[in-house]
Amino acid sequence: MKRPDTVWDRAERTLVGLLGALAMVVGIVQVVGRYAFPQQAISWAEEVIVYLVVWGVMIVSSQLVRTDGHVRPDLVLRAVGPRGQRWLEMFNCVVALIFCGGMVWYGCNITANALMLDEHSSTDLSFPMWIYYSALPAGGLLMAGRYVIRLYRYALHFDPATMTVGHIPEHDMPLGGASAGH
Repeated sequence: MKRPDTVWDRAERTLVGLLGALAMVVGIVQVVGRYAFPQQAISWAEEVIVYLVVWGVMIVSSQLVRTDGHVRPDLVLRAVGPRGQRWLEMFNCVVALIFCGGMVWYGCNITANALMLDEHSSTDLSFPMWIYYSALPAGGLLMAGRYVIRLYRYALHFDPATMTVGHIPEHDMPLGGASAGH
């Protein structure tokens, strides 16, 4: 049976890949249409590309938490031992969870206001802006979920051999494991 976070990882990566591919297709159609068929060219392509990319960035931000890709004090972490790293990582998770909570709170308020005001883009597409704005709380929730998992692991299942700065994360290991070339 697959671990839930493995399914979560695959779902996020697949969705971000689809959003990126769709943005690329819209861009290609727009460029080809503009030069080959100017009368039928779509005027809303740039707008849709921005919406797709923003949603993709907010979704993939969760993967950055999983792979230690977000901003963190690596220089400070390298200067302290494993116990200090554990406490600093837990502190980082708590601060990040507060930040994610703010993203969700304000993102939900912005989304609710756009929905209440029936806000639409000013282009010919007249896209409902609440869909665009809802990327902020969605990304905040996804990151918060990852930080909760991370905090849980550091608080209750800390392993200095694999959870300190300088180790090779499992997702970056060569196929043969840590012994292959390291």
